[in-house]
This record gives sequence, C-alpha cells and structure tokens, in this order.
Amino acid sequence: MESASGNDEKDLSLKCFVVLSRASHAVMEQDRQNIKQYGLYPAEFGVLELLHHKGEQAIQQIGKKILLTSGSITYVIDKLEKKGFLERKPSPEDRRVTYASITEQGEMLMNNIFPKQEEAVNDMFSALTYDEKHELKALLKKLGLSQQA
Repeated sequence: MESASGNDEKDLSLKCFVVLSRASHAVMEQDRQNIKQYGLYPAEFGVLELLHHKGEQAIQQIGKKILLTSGSITYVIDKLEKKGFLERKPSPEDRRVTYASITEQGEMLMNNIFPKQEEAVNDMFSALTYDEKHELKALLKKLGLSQQA
C-alpha cells in the first residue's frame, strides 16, 4: 500500500471525487435514456420497480426507499396514477396513511420492461469484470457509509 503526503492525499481525493462524479453522471444519463424509451422517467420507474418487487407500500415510505422528497414523490405518484400504473389505497388502520399499489396494467408493463432494463444496466457495467464489480460495490458502500457517520 502506498503512503502519501497530505497534499498528495488531498489531490488524489479531489481526483477521485471528479472521476466518481463524471462516472455517476454518465451512468445515470444512460439509465435515463434507457428508461425514457418506455415513456417513463427514472423516478417513475423506481416507484414501479419498488411496487413490482416489494408489493404495496405506504406512500410516505416510498420516497425514503428510492431517495425522493415528499413533494417529488406525490408528483410521481400522481403521474403514475393518471397513467393507470398504480392506485392509491387508504389504510384501514390509520387514516393518515395511504398506500400505493401497482395495478394489473403496471404489472404488465414491468413484466415487459424490467428484464430489458436489467440487461441494459448489465451492459453499462460490462467494462468491469465480476470481481471488479464486487470490489466497486464494496468500495462505494464503504464510502457512502462513512458519510453517514
């Protein structure tokens, strides 16, 4: 393992930040383009993917799970409801809670597009070997968790 002076360490940290930012932007832009071909935005896809795989969810919790603000999640839920992909259901136990549930039309859409999106994401990461993907995942997780401390 290399040892570095304080200035070298700071310079390398800045370079890592720039590379991470550019890579993240490139990957997210490609993801946005992939999802756009299905007439959806990434946040809409994120909500549908969550409901498709995890089932009915309290709307108040969806934003936390897919990293959207409460104002944004309401807008996304409204759009998906108008498209017929989900429906709101009041909680029988707590009138303050409303659930979002994927509709049959939403399920049909996700059954069609999720495998294609999964393949598109795999293609985006095809420049990395299996072991490199494991290493990248571990390093990014370590970086992210260190910021929460």
